[in-house]
Order: sequence, then C-alpha cells, then structure tokens
Amino acid sequence: MAKRDFYEVLGVSRNATQEELKKAYRKMAIKFHPDKNPGNKEAEEKFKEAAEAFGVLSDENKRARYDQFGHAGVGSSDAGGGFGGFGGGGMSMDDIFSQFGDIFGGHFGGFGGFGRSQGRRTNRGGDIRVKVRLNLQEVAHGVEKKLKLNKQVKCNSCNGTGADNGTAFTTCSTCNGNGTVIGVANSIFGRIQTQNTCPTCNGAGKIITKPCSSCSGNGVVNDSEVVSFRIPAGVSEGMQLTVSGKGNAARGGGVNGDLLVLIEEEPDEDLIRDGNDLVYTLFLGFPEAVLGGNSEIPTVDGKARIKIDPGTQPGRVFRLKGKGIPDVDGYGRGDLLVYVNVWVPKNVTSEEKAMIEKMKSSSSFVPKPDKAEKNFFERIKGMFSR
Repeated sequence: MAKRDFYEVLGVSRNATQEELKKAYRKMAIKFHPDKNPGNKEAEEKFKEAAEAFGVLSDENKRARYDQFGHAGVGSSDAGGGFGGFGGGGMSMDDIFSQFGDIFGGHFGGFGGFGRSQGRRTNRGGDIRVKVRLNLQEVAHGVEKKLKLNKQVKCNSCNGTGADNGTAFTTCSTCNGNGTVIGVANSIFGRIQTQNTCPTCNGAGKIITKPCSSCSGNGVVNDSEVVSFRIPAGVSEGMQLTVSGKGNAARGGGVNGDLLVLIEEEPDEDLIRDGNDLVYTLFLGFPEAVLGGNSEIPTVDGKARIKIDPGTQPGRVFRLKGKGIPDVDGYGRGDLLVYVNVWVPKNVTSEEKAMIEKMKSSSSFVPKPDKAEKNFFERIKGMFSR
C-alpha cells in the first residue's frame, strides 16, 4: 500500500515552519496516542504514521530529499526492497517515544503514564554512510548490493547489555528502576509535576555491578558484517537511501543506527541521462543519410533497430517511447531520444574526391531546405520537450 504524503499526514502546507510541524505532530500524537486508544490498532498505525512524517520533515536534510524525490528520497520501503525510510514502518513504539518524547516537554507524568514516560532512555547507535556507484543498467533495472562493513556490533558475551554474562545488574536505587525521577516545578500555570531522566543511571533503570570483560561494559565490539540490500530502479546521482537498523549497534543495548547509502552514477559510453530520458547521438554516413536503411541503437535493455528514411537530415530526432529510465516513484518510464548527425569524412582518396566533385554539379545535391529544416535551432531547443 502506497504511503500518504507526509505533509498530508500532518495536515500542514509544504512551506510549513518547524514550529508548525511540531505543533501539528503534537496534536496528532495526543489524539492517537496508544494510552488514549488502548487496543485500537488503527489509532496506533496513525500514531506511527505521524511519527514517521514528523521524523522526516523535522530534519532539514531529509525534508529536502523528500521534497525533491518523494518517499524514495528518504528510503521509503515502497520504493524498493529493504529500505525503511525514517523507520515509522519498522520502528517500535518505544523507538518513537525515545526519539520524540522531548516534543511533549517531559511533563506528562500526571496523565497516568501518557507518553510512555517510564522514561528509560533508549540508546541509539551511530549511522554509517557509504557511497555506491551504479552503472546505467543498474540504475534502469535496480540492483542487489552486498557490502562488507566495519562497524560496532552487539557483544555476544553479554548480549549487548555491557554487564558480565548479561546479568550483573542491580536496580537503580534513585529511580527504583523506572529510569525517571518525579519532581515539581513552578510555571505560569502554577506548580506542575515533572518527570526527568534519572541522573544516577542515565535513564537505564539499572546499574552494572560487574562490566563485561569482552566489551569493557560498552555492550558493543568492533567487527565486520556483510549487509545486503536492494537499490530500486530509477535512483539518481546524489539521492540518499536508508537501510534501517544496519548501522552501528547501540552501547548498552538499544536501537541500531541506520546505513545511509549515497548514490553515484557512472557515465555511460553511449547514452546520456537527462532526467528519466536517455539521449543517443547516431552518426550516419553520407550514403546512409541519402539512401536510408536500418541502424542499431544501444539501449539499457539491449539493442533496438530503427528505420532510417532516405534523405534523413542532420538534427532529426527519433523518439523511442519507454526506452528510458523508470521513474523511482513508479510513475512510468522515460524515452530514448536518438539525435541524428551526419558524419563528414575529413580525408578522402583522389577517386572519392572525383566522385564528390561530380555530385556537386548535380541539382540533387544543391541544398533545398524546407521551412522546418531552416529552423534548426528551434528543433534543437525542443528536442527534449515532452
């Protein structure tokens, strides 16, 4: 099922400010919060949908990519196998609360647990950025890639907890394992109850009594991992896709970072990309241009043959519908534009020269361009118009 437009999800215009985005998200989150809608799967999905939309639009870089490329620019899973975007589709509720809990100011202790404010902090691993270089065939058809990454992975000895054997913990006495401490603060509305991260355990709710010897209590070790993912057809230079959860593991357990894949394109020997269209320059010999025939054209799918009419002029453009690059959002496919140029030899033999001199005196070789052929520059300007 296709994702809804993120601006539509939050009910804001495309030029909404960060304050407007935050206000809209807060309104949606309060309305569809699971604690206010227990057992309501539809409300939970809307809550996650709003979190994903806000996660992209509140980040300037992600928002710019989204505005330019749509869901594919932020790695929407709808755009092709394995990419999870911001992660609303793959994030747990706890992930969402850990990312956006601060939007509500941490002052919801009086709402009976509203905001999931048990308050235990969820660590998040760092993202990993890589560049992937694609040829034109890979861009046109999509491709499976495997990368061996040096990264931080979960320590197997302690299962990522950082504690010896994964069990050497004691409950934090300051917060009694909740990860938060309750206080009272003065505000313009009077005295209100506040809830903040426990300063003793930093929100973990527990304290390590004996660190793991393999990872020195960090819960992660340096290692390598082979990551497989699919790049969808139609991506372009500079686009960044996200493989959710394939970045560095989080210290002390938590949410893995993401793998951010920056797309680079290799120039093709024959075809030039212009958006979703491809351009090919076909050089015809003088006899072919005069007499016509058939020519073989390279495409991203193999070869194609086109008919050359007798008297084909330089500057003519043949359009091969649907032989270009697929749109990354699935909106059709571009065309292949074949631009004709007539090859004029720089060196000829004396016999060839005599033949050409003879042709010069023939009326058939005196230029007689029609109105359209005279307007050469207009034809060139409109070559790429759709």
